[in-house]
Amino acid sequence: MAYSPSETNELIRSRRSIYPKNYTGEPIPRSTIQDLLENANWAPTHRMTEPWRFKVVSGKARTRLGELLGNYYAANTPKEKYTDAKYLKTKNKPAQSEYVIAICMQRDPKKSVPEFEEIAATACAVQNMLLTAWGYGLGAYWSTPSVINSPDLSTFLSLGKGERCLGFMYIGNHNLPTFPGKRSPVEEKVVWLD
Repeated sequence: MAYSPSETNELIRSRRSIYPKNYTGEPIPRSTIQDLLENANWAPTHRMTEPWRFKVVSGKARTRLGELLGNYYAANTPKEKYTDAKYLKTKNKPAQSEYVIAICMQRDPKKSVPEFEEIAATACAVQNMLLTAWGYGLGAYWSTPSVINSPDLSTFLSLGKGERCLGFMYIGNHNLPTFPGKRSPVEEKVVWLD
Protein backbone atom coordinates (compact mmCIF):
# COMPACT_ATOMS: atom_id res chain seq x y z
CA MET A 1 0.00 0.00 0.00
CA ALA A 2 1.44 3.34 -1.06
CA TYR A 3 0.84 6.60 0.74
CA SER A 4 1.34 10.00 -0.79
CA PRO A 5 4.84 11.21 0.13
CA SER A 6 3.55 14.79 0.16
CA GLU A 7 0.79 13.95 2.68
CA THR A 8 3.23 11.99 4.85
CA ASN A 9 5.75 14.83 4.72
CA GLU A 10 3.05 17.36 5.57
CA LEU A 11 1.85 15.38 8.60
CA ILE A 12 5.38 14.97 9.96
CA ARG A 13 6.62 18.47 9.21
CA SER A 14 3.51 20.35 10.34
CA ARG A 15 3.20 18.62 13.75
CA ARG A 16 3.70 20.97 16.69
CA SER A 17 3.64 20.65 20.45
CA ILE A 18 0.51 22.34 21.78
CA TYR A 19 0.54 23.00 25.52
CA PRO A 20 -2.31 22.47 28.00
CA LYS A 21 -2.77 26.22 28.59
CA ASN A 22 -4.04 26.33 24.98
CA TYR A 23 -6.57 23.50 25.30
CA THR A 24 -10.26 24.37 24.96
CA GLY A 25 -11.74 21.71 27.24
CA GLU A 26 -13.84 20.31 24.39
CA PRO A 27 -14.31 16.56 24.94
CA ILE A 28 -12.34 14.00 22.96
CA PRO A 29 -14.01 10.68 22.19
CA ARG A 30 -12.41 7.76 23.98
CA SER A 31 -12.24 5.98 20.61
CA THR A 32 -9.82 8.66 19.39
CA ILE A 33 -7.51 7.99 22.32
CA GLN A 34 -7.83 4.28 21.56
CA ASP A 35 -6.62 5.02 18.01
CA LEU A 36 -3.59 6.86 19.40
CA LEU A 37 -2.78 3.87 21.61
CA GLU A 38 -3.33 1.37 18.79
CA ASN A 39 -0.96 3.30 16.52
CA ALA A 40 1.59 3.47 19.33
CA ASN A 41 1.43 -0.30 19.50
CA TRP A 42 2.75 -0.51 15.92
CA ALA A 43 6.08 1.15 16.68
CA PRO A 44 9.28 -0.65 15.71
CA THR A 45 10.57 -2.97 18.41
CA HIS A 46 13.76 -5.02 18.43
CA ARG A 47 13.17 -8.70 19.27
CA MET A 48 9.47 -7.89 19.64
CA THR A 49 9.83 -6.83 23.28
CA GLU A 50 7.06 -4.21 22.78
CA PRO A 51 8.21 -2.32 25.90
CA TRP A 52 5.73 0.56 25.76
CA ARG A 53 3.07 0.77 28.44
CA PHE A 54 0.50 3.51 28.90
CA LYS A 55 -1.56 4.68 31.87
CA VAL A 56 -4.43 6.87 30.68
CA VAL A 57 -5.42 9.48 33.25
CA SER A 58 -8.84 11.10 32.77
CA GLY A 59 -11.76 12.45 34.76
CA LYS A 60 -11.14 13.06 38.46
CA ALA A 61 -7.83 11.20 38.32
CA ARG A 62 -6.41 14.27 36.51
CA THR A 63 -7.03 16.34 39.66
CA ARG A 64 -5.28 13.72 41.82
CA LEU A 65 -2.33 13.69 39.42
CA GLY A 66 -2.21 17.49 39.51
CA GLU A 67 -2.08 17.47 43.30
CA LEU A 68 0.74 14.92 43.22
CA LEU A 69 2.70 17.03 40.70
CA GLY A 70 2.12 20.26 42.63
CA ASN A 71 3.08 18.71 45.97
CA TYR A 72 6.23 17.19 44.45
CA TYR A 73 7.23 20.57 43.02
CA ALA A 74 6.63 22.30 46.36
CA ALA A 75 8.56 19.68 48.35
CA ASN A 76 11.51 19.33 45.94
CA THR A 77 12.16 22.85 44.67
CA PRO A 78 14.81 24.91 46.45
CA LYS A 79 13.26 27.88 48.23
CA GLU A 80 15.12 30.40 46.06
CA LYS A 81 13.73 28.80 42.85
CA TYR A 82 10.16 28.16 44.06
CA THR A 83 7.35 30.36 42.71
CA ASP A 84 3.62 30.19 43.35
CA ALA A 85 3.03 30.68 39.62
CA LYS A 86 5.07 27.58 38.74
CA TYR A 87 3.36 25.59 41.50
CA LEU A 88 -0.09 26.48 40.12
CA LYS A 89 0.99 25.81 36.53
CA THR A 90 2.34 22.38 37.53
CA LYS A 91 -0.72 21.52 39.59
CA ASN A 92 -3.28 22.68 37.00
CA LYS A 93 -1.70 21.19 33.86
CA PRO A 94 -3.48 17.78 34.10
CA ALA A 95 -6.89 19.39 34.67
CA GLN A 96 -6.39 21.58 31.59
CA SER A 97 -5.95 18.42 29.50
CA GLU A 98 -8.73 16.10 28.45
CA TYR A 99 -6.36 13.16 28.89
CA VAL A 100 -2.89 12.68 30.34
CA ILE A 101 -1.12 9.54 29.21
CA ALA A 102 1.76 8.35 31.34
CA ILE A 103 4.43 7.04 28.98
CA CYS A 104 5.92 3.96 30.61
CA MET A 105 8.44 1.33 29.64
CA GLN A 106 8.43 -2.30 30.75
CA ARG A 107 11.97 -3.68 30.78
CA ASP A 108 12.22 -7.07 29.13
CA PRO A 109 12.79 -9.52 32.02
CA LYS A 110 15.20 -11.52 29.81
CA LYS A 111 17.15 -8.34 28.98
CA SER A 112 17.32 -9.62 25.43
CA VAL A 113 18.09 -6.09 24.17
CA PRO A 114 19.93 -3.17 25.79
CA GLU A 115 17.69 -0.88 27.83
CA PHE A 116 18.35 2.06 25.52
CA GLU A 117 16.71 0.12 22.67
CA GLU A 118 13.55 -0.30 24.73
CA ILE A 119 13.56 3.40 25.59
CA ALA A 120 14.02 4.19 21.88
CA ALA A 121 11.15 1.84 20.94
CA THR A 122 8.92 3.56 23.50
CA ALA A 123 9.89 6.95 22.05
CA CYS A 124 8.92 5.65 18.59
CA ALA A 125 5.53 4.66 20.03
CA VAL A 126 5.16 8.18 21.41
CA GLN A 127 5.94 9.69 18.00
CA ASN A 128 3.20 7.52 16.48
CA MET A 129 0.81 8.91 19.11
CA LEU A 130 1.89 12.51 18.50
CA LEU A 131 1.41 12.17 14.75
CA THR A 132 -1.97 10.50 15.22
CA ALA A 133 -3.10 13.26 17.59
CA TRP A 134 -1.99 15.87 15.06
CA GLY A 135 -3.85 14.02 12.31
CA TYR A 136 -7.01 14.28 14.43
CA GLY A 137 -6.40 18.01 14.92
CA LEU A 138 -5.59 17.56 18.61
CA GLY A 139 -2.95 19.32 20.64
CA ALA A 140 -0.42 17.10 22.36
CA TYR A 141 2.72 17.67 24.37
CA TRP A 142 5.27 15.23 25.81
CA SER A 143 6.76 16.35 29.12
CA THR A 144 9.35 14.64 31.30
CA PRO A 145 9.26 16.30 34.73
CA SER A 146 11.52 15.25 37.59
CA VAL A 147 8.54 13.69 39.40
CA ILE A 148 8.91 10.60 37.17
CA ASN A 149 11.42 9.25 39.69
CA SER A 150 9.08 9.71 42.65
CA PRO A 151 7.85 6.68 44.62
CA ASP A 152 4.52 8.52 45.01
CA LEU A 153 4.12 8.59 41.23
CA SER A 154 5.02 4.90 40.98
CA THR A 155 2.25 4.18 43.48
CA PHE A 156 -0.25 6.46 41.70
CA LEU A 157 0.44 4.73 38.37
CA SER A 158 0.63 1.24 39.91
CA LEU A 159 3.96 0.59 38.19
CA GLY A 160 5.00 -3.05 38.24
CA LYS A 161 8.40 -4.65 38.57
CA GLY A 162 10.71 -3.48 35.79
CA GLU A 163 8.29 -0.75 34.72
CA ARG A 164 9.22 2.91 34.78
CA CYS A 165 7.61 6.17 33.76
CA LEU A 166 9.36 8.18 31.02
CA GLY A 167 7.01 11.16 31.06
CA PHE A 168 3.50 12.37 30.33
CA MET A 169 1.63 13.16 27.15
CA TYR A 170 -0.95 15.88 27.65
CA ILE A 171 -3.77 15.88 25.09
CA GLY A 172 -6.60 18.30 24.35
CA ASN A 173 -8.55 20.08 21.66
CA HIS A 174 -7.25 23.49 20.69
CA ASN A 175 -8.10 26.30 18.31
CA LEU A 176 -4.65 27.68 17.60
CA PRO A 177 -3.82 28.65 14.02
CA THR A 178 -1.01 26.83 12.25
CA PHE A 179 2.40 28.27 12.93
CA PRO A 180 5.85 27.66 11.50
CA GLY A 181 8.20 25.19 13.10
CA LYS A 182 11.74 25.81 14.27
CA ARG A 183 14.44 23.46 13.04
CA SER A 184 17.98 24.12 11.93
CA PRO A 185 18.80 22.79 8.45
CA VAL A 186 19.15 19.02 8.24
CA GLU A 187 22.37 19.52 6.24
CA GLU A 188 24.02 20.63 9.50
CA LYS A 189 23.28 17.21 11.00
CA VAL A 190 24.12 14.85 8.16
CA VAL A 191 27.38 13.45 6.83
CA TRP A 192 27.16 11.45 3.59
CA LEU A 193 29.69 8.65 3.32
CA ASP A 194 29.76 7.79 -0.39
